[in-house]
Amino acid sequence: MDIPREPRPKRFRYIAIGAGILAVVLTTLALSRLEPAAPSVDRAVIWTDTVRRGPMVRQVRGPGNLVPEQIRYITTLTPGRVDRVALRPGVEVEPDAVLLELSNPDVHIQALQADQQLTAAEAQLVKLHSDLENQRLTQEASVAMVRSEYEEARRQLHMHEELARDEMIPEMELSRARDRAAELQIRLGVEEQRLELFIGTIEAQLEVQRQQVTRLRAIAEFQRDQVESMTVRAGTAGVLQELSLEVGEWVMPGMNLAVVVPPGRLKAVVRIPETQAKDVVLNQRATIDTRNGVIEGRVRRIDPSVVNGTVAVDIELEGELPPGARPDMSVDGTIEVERLDDVLYVGRPAYGQAESTVGLFRLEQGGRGAARVSVRLGRSSVNAIEVRDGLEAGDVVILSDMSNWDSHERVRVR
Repeated sequence: MDIPREPRPKRFRYIAIGAGILAVVLTTLALSRLEPAAPSVDRAVIWTDTVRRGPMVRQVRGPGNLVPEQIRYITTLTPGRVDRVALRPGVEVEPDAVLLELSNPDVHIQALQADQQLTAAEAQLVKLHSDLENQRLTQEASVAMVRSEYEEARRQLHMHEELARDEMIPEMELSRARDRAAELQIRLGVEEQRLELFIGTIEAQLEVQRQQVTRLRAIAEFQRDQVESMTVRAGTAGVLQELSLEVGEWVMPGMNLAVVVPPGRLKAVVRIPETQAKDVVLNQRATIDTRNGVIEGRVRRIDPSVVNGTVAVDIELEGELPPGARPDMSVDGTIEVERLDDVLYVGRPAYGQAESTVGLFRLEQGGRGAARVSVRLGRSSVNAIEVRDGLEAGDVVILSDMSNWDSHERVRVR
């Protein structure tokens, strides 16, 4: 038998519906305020470092090469064709070691012509000396003849004067004798002056011809040197470093034929980025890593020009070279530019530049999470950088590239 029930009041239904709607609204509002879950980062792929306080050494680094302190470049003086290549790079040579042999018929002909001109000039000097000597002797003979005639005229005059005193000859004869003696006296004086003048010019004439012979001898020696230079020699003891010519090639004057490295010490030429080279000065300490040992050194020269964004710095090596060190060996150079006594510093971040502000992730307690902090950086070194604001000693920060998480303020470290 059915028992009729009393209908529920409608207000209870409305309350239940309102409570449901309110619950949905509150849940939606709470969910909208929740932050997205922090992304995860594998601890094995990140690089961290601890902020420290203390002395920091500022350094700059760059690649470079070992080069000889002295290099001898061997060039050619004359054009010619390579007839023979006697030696190849890598061998030790003595100063008189023959490297190449060149040939050029024109150079030989010019040498022969120079020798011919020299021989002709020497013959001309001998002939001139003989001619001048003959002329001098002829003039001396002329002086002697006039002197003899003058002496004879004086004797005749003396005799005529004696005879005239006794009135044995007319006055006209005496006058004629006097005129003859006076004439010969004048002629003797002229001939003597002529002889003196001629003797004074003999040496000058010979000197002019001697100078001509000297000039032609120098030209002939130069031409012989040209011929001799076609037998290319090392010129110094050392190691033949470069010689790339082959038989049959034609070379021009001034062309570099070979490079000989004299025995001696090597130096390192390190290429420093131009943005860091401003801090490099002379006499700063440096270390050169040859990958087979580290050598101490000092800065001895700084190139005034910039090439391909780098500045070349010469490092004088102070230690012994490791075994196997040779010219053109690749090295890494590190130059100590400054020592900072008491600063806050940390390892250099992947994208941290000197005098800039960057965002770094600082590990939280327990190391399971990291939050982004703004860090102001100062002076930098090769592997470290000064921290001026944003971190404290003991903080652990992530230094590796975190650009994939630039849109997140926190990450989880698993």
